[in-house]
Amino acid sequence: MYEISNYSYERAKDLGVKIRPSTRKGKKIDVYDWNNQYITSIGALGYSDYPTYMKTKGKEYAEERRRLYRIRHKKNAEKLGSRAYYALNILW
Repeated sequence: MYEISNYSYERAKDLGVKIRPSTRKGKKIDVYDWNNQYITSIGALGYSDYPTYMKTKGKEYAEERRRLYRIRHKKNAEKLGSRAYYALNILW
Protein backbone atom coordinates (compact mmCIF):
# COMPACT_ATOMS: atom_id res chain seq x y z
CA MET A 1 0.00 0.00 0.00
CA TYR A 2 1.26 3.46 -0.91
CA GLU A 3 1.85 5.92 1.93
CA ILE A 4 0.91 9.47 0.90
CA SER A 5 3.62 11.98 1.82
CA ASN A 6 3.15 15.38 3.42
CA TYR A 7 4.53 16.81 0.17
CA SER A 8 1.57 15.39 -1.77
CA TYR A 9 -0.96 16.56 0.83
CA GLU A 10 0.44 20.10 0.63
CA ARG A 11 0.41 20.09 -3.17
CA ALA A 12 -3.20 18.86 -3.20
CA LYS A 13 -4.21 21.60 -0.75
CA ASP A 14 -2.61 24.20 -3.03
CA LEU A 15 -4.71 22.85 -5.93
CA GLY A 16 -7.90 22.98 -3.86
CA VAL A 17 -8.49 19.22 -3.76
CA LYS A 18 -8.38 16.45 -1.16
CA ILE A 19 -6.47 13.20 -1.57
CA ARG A 20 -6.80 9.77 0.00
CA PRO A 21 -5.18 6.38 -0.54
CA SER A 22 -6.73 4.89 -3.64
CA THR A 23 -9.46 2.28 -3.59
CA ARG A 24 -8.77 1.58 -7.27
CA LYS A 25 -6.63 -1.42 -8.10
CA GLY A 26 -3.14 -0.41 -9.23
CA LYS A 27 -3.41 3.28 -8.26
CA LYS A 28 -1.76 5.27 -5.45
CA ILE A 29 -4.09 8.21 -4.79
CA ASP A 30 -7.74 9.15 -5.29
CA VAL A 31 -8.42 12.86 -5.83
CA TYR A 32 -11.61 14.51 -4.53
CA ASP A 33 -13.00 18.03 -4.61
CA TRP A 34 -13.88 19.86 -1.35
CA ASN A 35 -17.42 18.39 -1.52
CA ASN A 36 -15.90 14.89 -1.44
CA GLN A 37 -16.86 14.22 -5.05
CA TYR A 38 -14.46 11.80 -6.73
CA ILE A 39 -12.41 13.38 -9.54
CA THR A 40 -9.82 10.77 -10.58
CA SER A 41 -7.16 8.30 -9.48
CA ILE A 42 -3.49 9.02 -10.06
CA GLY A 43 -0.12 7.33 -9.77
CA ALA A 44 0.49 3.76 -10.82
CA LEU A 45 1.63 1.43 -8.06
CA GLY A 46 5.04 0.05 -8.87
CA TYR A 47 6.38 3.37 -10.14
CA SER A 48 8.18 5.89 -7.97
CA ASP A 49 7.39 9.59 -7.71
CA TYR A 50 9.16 12.69 -6.39
CA PRO A 51 8.53 12.08 -2.65
CA THR A 52 9.54 8.43 -2.98
CA TYR A 53 12.76 9.32 -4.77
CA MET A 54 13.51 11.99 -2.14
CA LYS A 55 13.18 9.38 0.58
CA THR A 56 15.11 6.58 -1.14
CA LYS A 57 17.66 8.22 -3.45
CA GLY A 58 18.08 11.79 -2.25
CA LYS A 59 17.28 15.28 -3.47
CA GLU A 60 19.64 15.45 -6.46
CA TYR A 61 18.35 12.21 -7.98
CA ALA A 62 14.72 13.15 -7.24
CA GLU A 63 15.14 16.54 -8.94
CA GLU A 64 16.53 14.91 -12.08
CA ARG A 65 13.68 12.36 -12.20
CA ARG A 66 11.19 15.22 -11.73
CA ARG A 67 12.76 17.17 -14.60
CA LEU A 68 12.57 14.17 -16.92
CA TYR A 69 8.99 13.33 -15.88
CA ARG A 70 7.87 16.89 -16.60
CA ILE A 71 9.47 16.79 -20.05
CA ARG A 72 7.78 13.48 -20.90
CA HIS A 73 4.31 14.45 -19.66
CA LYS A 74 4.16 18.19 -20.30
CA LYS A 75 1.71 18.02 -23.21
CA ASN A 76 -0.77 15.73 -21.42
CA ALA A 77 -0.56 17.67 -18.16
CA GLU A 78 -1.56 21.01 -19.70
CA LYS A 79 -5.28 20.13 -19.59
CA LEU A 80 -6.65 21.36 -16.25
CA GLY A 81 -8.41 18.61 -14.32
CA SER A 82 -6.91 15.71 -16.27
CA ARG A 83 -5.23 12.74 -14.60
CA ALA A 84 -1.90 13.90 -15.94
CA TYR A 85 -2.50 17.39 -14.51
CA TYR A 86 -3.15 16.05 -11.01
CA ALA A 87 -0.31 13.51 -11.19
CA LEU A 88 2.17 16.17 -12.27
CA ASN A 89 1.05 18.68 -9.66
CA ILE A 90 0.57 16.30 -6.71
CA LEU A 91 3.17 13.57 -7.21
CA TRP A 92 5.88 15.56 -8.96
